[in-house]
Amino acid sequence: MMKSRVARGEQADRIFAALGDGTRRAIVDLLAHGPLTVSALAQPLGVSLTAVAQHLQILEACGLLKTEKRGRVRFCAMDPDGLDALEEWVGRHRQLWARRFSQLEEILREDP
Repeated sequence: MMKSRVARGEQADRIFAALGDGTRRAIVDLLAHGPLTVSALAQPLGVSLTAVAQHLQILEACGLLKTEKRGRVRFCAMDPDGLDALEEWVGRHRQLWARRFSQLEEILREDP
């Protein structure tokens, strides 16, 4: 279990680092509506195909998307499983802070 948590933590680190770039966040936003080709991604972003390909490699390496080549065209789609590490990280922190706020509320309700 601990090894799995460490691996998930490392994956979350890679995802946070990848999403620290505005272009990669824009790619994720575009792909939220469905799969697109590399060319279709490059057009609204105003960047070269090479630049988009580099961003896609980073997003694919951290597990947020998958690419598939069909003939001469590369299609990109979000991989919802890639968000599991983030969901786990946020869930742990949400529980921690919910407990802390509950404890604070109890302290504040105590008579002085």
